[in-house]
Amino acid sequence: MTQTERTYEIHEVAVLTGLQPARLRAWERRYEVVRPRRMANGYRRYSADQVALLRAFARLIEAGERIGHLAVTPPDEVLARARDRGRRPAPDHAFIEAIRALDRERLEGMIAQQLALRGLRGFAEAIVLPLAETIGELWAVGEMPIAAEHLASEVVLHALKGGLRSFRGGGRLLLAACLPGERHEWGILALLAILQDSGWLTQYLGTDLPLNELVTAVRRLSPAAVALSGNDPESVRRVLPGLVALPGQLPANTQLAIGGKGAEAHAALLRRHGYLVGQIGLGGRVSGLTEAGTAEILGEYVMDPAE
Repeated sequence: MTQTERTYEIHEVAVLTGLQPARLRAWERRYEVVRPRRMANGYRRYSADQVALLRAFARLIEAGERIGHLAVTPPDEVLARARDRGRRPAPDHAFIEAIRALDRERLEGMIAQQLALRGLRGFAEAIVLPLAETIGELWAVGEMPIAAEHLASEVVLHALKGGLRSFRGGGRLLLAACLPGERHEWGILALLAILQDSGWLTQYLGTDLPLNELVTAVRRLSPAAVALSGNDPESVRRVLPGLVALPGQLPANTQLAIGGKGAEAHAALLRRHGYLVGQIGLGGRVSGLTEAGTAEILGEYVMDPAE
């Protein structure tokens, strides 16, 4: 699937724009600001261009404009006005400049400097998570080339994985993996950096891990907890029966946590089957994560890795 073909469900659009689903539906009915494609099951699917326009509406309304006026304004004008209002240097502006320029050497130098300066946890909280959010938003609205996004991922993930190897915890073991079909790693690796700093011994099993392989690893290593990441709603939907069955295949005292936008769409069902559900995936707004936020994501048990 190319970037231009990428579509978004309404809960994803809500995260990307800051607009609640009820408001998105009301605008569609009343003003026809966008007309998302309807799937056979009735679900809305929004294009990247539609998401970009809705983000522009949100930015201008926050600045005091009215939707009734914006709805009859040509979309190109709305986008241009929103861009003008948003022209202010972001904290990660230098990183974004290097990424867009495909300047790997510069980006690697800045990343290495920040990791050395802040330590692993500070690097994850202050650099990786905010940068992931910015890149995700730019990519979603077509303002981040795919090659640039791939370069950023290569450099940042290499630094995170190296940091996780260098700064090992010594408490209870936590296994982590991305669900089958899931390849977004930024969020789960940043979370592991934070948990490892809190005293957990973490072991990452990678992306796209079959659930039967996860079961084998858990039985062999006997971790105290397992953290899974599912950012893509379609990937989570495909493995939902396996996720429901998973708790019954693991040792009774194994804590199970899952996060990411795709997982949160099924939060009620997963909680009924014993999962702790929170924002582990790339799209989750966890840039201000603290120890309290860590507890919210993976449950209170993560706060005492020595138990």
